Amino acid sequence: MVGRVGTTGDEYVGTSPTEREQGPERRSTGVRANERVVPVLHCFDPEATIEFFRAIGFEVTHDQRRPYLYLALRWSGFDLHFGRPPKGLDPAMEHTGGCLVMVDDVAAYHAAVTQGMRRTYGRVLGRGLPRVTRYRPGASRFTLMDPSGNSIIVIQRDEPEELEYGGSKDLPPLARALDSARILRDFKTDDLSASRQIKSALRRHGDRATDVQRATALAMLVELSTALGEHEDAADWLGRLRGTALTEEERRVVEAELRNADDLRLWLDGGAGGPDDGTVGSP
Repeated sequence: MVGRVGTTGDEYVGTSPTEREQGPERRSTGVRANERVVPVLHCFDPEATIEFFRAIGFEVTHDQRRPYLYLALRWSGFDLHFGRPPKGLDPAMEHTGGCLVMVDDVAAYHAAVTQGMRRTYGRVLGRGLPRVTRYRPGASRFTLMDPSGNSIIVIQRDEPEELEYGGSKDLPPLARALDSARILRDFKTDDLSASRQIKSALRRHGDRATDVQRATALAMLVELSTALGEHEDAADWLGRLRGTALTEEERRVVEAELRNADDLRLWLDGGAGGPDDGTVGSP
């Protein structure tokens, strides 16, 4: 008889006397570290699901519609399977389901996804469903949202295991808020919360912060407002940024952050440039 895995109470329930004498190491020799987990996600529209995943490079390995829906898709070394959703689930809420995909080079996967979108749709799908979140140089993850509201989160394998939510306590107030906002933006893909946190920190601590800290906050708000579709706000933040006096070295630091906004405009517009040339204030 085989013992039950994960039981509570008597761990030997269902095992023979011989298995009990062998100990857990010998009894569990059939359990090996070569498992393969395949997520089964919900699917509201099989045709839209297949079209989208094929566009970014997946192949369909199984397509069954009756007596029940079951799709199997594969790309590179991982599989995604799909079945019918339960009644009452709304894909627009984007809480349908999800999975994590651990990779060695997250930038390469993002590039492959966006290239596939451009080939099929003529642009990167950056809003609505389906879509892919933006990727900044040095980031360790991005999220792919499918037509049914499932989240496929692609993560760099060596991403830090612990994040200091709320920002590093060793930093001054505004810099700490910026550190926290980066975590919300890059790890939680929560642009709205990141934007709110920077705005609040600017009001509370901006007067006591350094010029480069204030300028960095404004540059981050330009990018976040662009991502949120708040284009008038983005222009206002950019105007304030241009009025900030910075040294040459400080300007290089801030322009690196501001280039994220320029790249985002190009990315969302499918190649059409934005109105800004990326230049910030000088003394």
